[in-house]
Amino acid sequence: MTPELQQRIEQTIGSHKIVVFMKGSKLMPQCGFSNNVVQILNVLGVPYETVDVLQDPEIREGIKEYSQWATIPQIYINGEFVGGSDIAVELYQSGELQQMVEVALAS
Repeated sequence: MTPELQQRIEQTIGSHKIVVFMKGSKLMPQCGFSNNVVQILNVLGVPYETVDVLQDPEIREGIKEYSQWATIPQIYINGEFVGGSDIAVELYQSGELQQMVEVALAS
């Protein structure tokens, strides 16, 4: 990964309390896993940003290297990598995701 790409990714993650690197956008998810994450965050009613990796192949590959996570979507809360769709579902069902976003938004 180039230093410029790493800086772009870090700047995006650092600029938002909650950001999702996904296929499509929150208004038009382009895969079921991305849609799962959008639906969960919408149910929680929290503000979040999305990055459409389909629009930027460099980000699409770079974010996988950055997080050491092979799949999309990827969720970051308060600058920390949380996981993908399956992890989001588990955290949501256990109530942990709600706590994580509340702490992030309060900080």
